[in-house]
Amino acid sequence: MKTVKIAGVPEHFNLPWHLCIENGEFEAENIDLQWRNVPEGTGKMCQMLRDGETDLAVILTEGILKDIAAGNPSKIVQIYVQSPLIWGIHVAAKSDFQTLKDLKNKKAAISRVGSGSQLMAYVNASEQGWQPDDLEFEIVNTIDGAVDALTNQKADYFMWERFMTKPLVDQGIFRRIDDCPTPWPSFIIAVRDEFLKKNPKVVEKILDIINKTTVDFKEIPEIDKKLSKLFNQKASDIKEWLKLTQWSQKNLTEKSFNKIQNQLFDLGIIDKKSIFVETVKAM
Repeated sequence: MKTVKIAGVPEHFNLPWHLCIENGEFEAENIDLQWRNVPEGTGKMCQMLRDGETDLAVILTEGILKDIAAGNPSKIVQIYVQSPLIWGIHVAAKSDFQTLKDLKNKKAAISRVGSGSQLMAYVNASEQGWQPDDLEFEIVNTIDGAVDALTNQKADYFMWERFMTKPLVDQGIFRRIDDCPTPWPSFIIAVRDEFLKKNPKVVEKILDIINKTTVDFKEIPEIDKKLSKLFNQKASDIKEWLKLTQWSQKNLTEKSFNKIQNQLFDLGIIDKKSIFVETVKAM
C-alpha cells in the first residue's frame, strides 16, 4: 500500500475526492490516499508542497503558478476545475459600503500572503483601475478569521468563493456587493517534483480514478441534496453552482499556460515567467 498525502480546501469542489476515498477506489489500487483539509487555502498549500507536508494539492491556478515561478519545486499535472472561480466581494452586513467604488483604498482581509484572496484583490483592483500599490491587507487565515476582521472593523472587505460564503450572507453576517470571476480555470492538481519523479505511475492512477468520478459527478443521484446538507447550502444555490461548475480531465495546454502567465504578469501578480516544460508535466 502506497501512502500518498493530498491537500485541498474543505469546499464542495472537492467532494469527488472524498467519494472516491469512501468508496475504496484508491485502496483497491493499493493507494492509501490521505486527504487533509486546508481551510487556510492556497498560500498554505504552496508552503506544504515546499515543505513536503503534502505530495499533491488541489490548488488555485493563479496561486501555484505564482509560487512555481518563485521556486516551488512542483509540477502541474492536470486542470481539476475548468470553469472560473466566482469570487464574491463581501463586506460586513452592517457596514456603510454599498458599491465597489466605496472599497477603493480600503483594507482587504486575506487568508495569507500569496493566497487566492490576496491575488484576486489585485485582479479586482486592476479591473477597477485602482493602483495595486495602494492595496492594504489584513491576514485572517480562515473564513472565521474574516468574519471577526470585518465584524470588528480590522478589515473592510473579503473576497472568497461566492457559494461557500453564501451562508454567511444568508445569516446577515456578510453582505455581497459584487462578484469577480477568475479569468482562468479555477483549480489545478499540483505534485511535488520529488514525489512525481519517484511515483509517476501512482500519480497516473490517482488522476485516472478521480477523472472517472468527476466526468459524471453531476449525474450522481441526489448529489445536489448531498452537497446541500454537507456544506449547509440552500438547494437552489447548489443547483446554480452545479450549473456553473465544469470539472476537467485534461492538462493545461502550452497556449493556455502562456495566456494565464501573461495575464498574471500584466496584473503584476508575477514578476517573472516560468517555462512551460518546467512547470507542466503531461501524464
